[in-house]
Amino acid sequence: MSRVLFINAGSEGHINPTIGVVKELIYRGEEVVYFTIEAYRDRIERTGAVVRTLDGDKILKAFISGGRNYLLERINGLLRTADIVIPSVLEQIKGEHFDYIIHDSMFGCGRLLAQILKLPAINSCTSFAQSKISFKRILERLSQNVPAEIHDDYQNLILEIKEKYNVEIHSPYEVFCNPALMTIVYTTREFQPFGEAFDQTYKFVGPSISSRWPQDFDLAAIAGKRPIYISLGTVFNQAIDFYKLCFKAFGNTDHTVVMSIGKQNQLGDLGDIPDNFIVKQYVPQTEVLQYAKLFITHGGMNSTNEGLYYGVPLIVIPQNADQPIIAGRVASIGAGIQFQMQSLTADQLREAADQVLNDPSFHKAVGHISESFQKSGGYRQAVDEIFEFKSQYDI
Repeated sequence: MSRVLFINAGSEGHINPTIGVVKELIYRGEEVVYFTIEAYRDRIERTGAVVRTLDGDKILKAFISGGRNYLLERINGLLRTADIVIPSVLEQIKGEHFDYIIHDSMFGCGRLLAQILKLPAINSCTSFAQSKISFKRILERLSQNVPAEIHDDYQNLILEIKEKYNVEIHSPYEVFCNPALMTIVYTTREFQPFGEAFDQTYKFVGPSISSRWPQDFDLAAIAGKRPIYISLGTVFNQAIDFYKLCFKAFGNTDHTVVMSIGKQNQLGDLGDIPDNFIVKQYVPQTEVLQYAKLFITHGGMNSTNEGLYYGVPLIVIPQNADQPIIAGRVASIGAGIQFQMQSLTADQLREAADQVLNDPSFHKAVGHISESFQKSGGYRQAVDEIFEFKSQYDI
């Protein structure tokens, strides 16, 4: 048995794919100490892991203080989280031994902690992977006209962190992507853009789909009805006008529609809800997708993976972050249609739904990618790779 230090202060899309991995690690005899924010304590404790918490409010405040207009500002924000995350982790594990570390690709200063603790590291990548070359190209493209003070801020932060924690940071890529000896990517090479360009240290295990936690939702209400499922995820979902647009597009039609609006929105803000809609603040997504005929989604990696895994065609309306890239990939393989929220009309949405539901090419493309996802192994394959990693590095 090995002791595993897991660092992941991220959002739902970063937490959920790791749940099956942690359960499987513990099932195979590993002891997992998992650092996350308080909001995810219960979810992770159900896996059997020991949970230690980080101050999510302080982490978010530090991250946002870097700025939001340029990619380099977001990198600076991640650097600013170091003084929140690193001392807290080191204090809470003082005197403990760990054999290896698994860290999220975007949050938690995982690469820095691996250096400080001198632990072999595995990177948990819940979005599309980025190679050093591809990330450099993105950064160069998005770095035009970046004010000089933002570059100066980056250099100053790097120097401070190197001096304070005795670590090496060679590039923005290391800050943003947390590369490690091995990277687990929760998709397939087939779905990953330029998947053939990644070497064998990248393990494309496919979507990590596992049961999570009970929800108050009557699945019997949609049995046999093949609903349209609508969700903008758990972060960028404050979109009352969009939800009303969905009422206009699908209200009082022959479609049964399940719509998740998120805990930040109130049902009362929606006005009259059509009789053929089931609207909840939270929906057990993986369960509902097993009944659905169409998924209208924001295109987060987690949601996209889950929809395609269960063979559901998509209409993708990206909101932020990597979602436009994911939406483009869905469209490029023929598994769905993408729209921009700002220009979308009820007629366009209804017509797109009719097109996706009635054009066999969408179902063929979705069936192909679904088959590849289901054969990929998911969280069990991820743990197989982790145990191979342990053997390779004599852990």
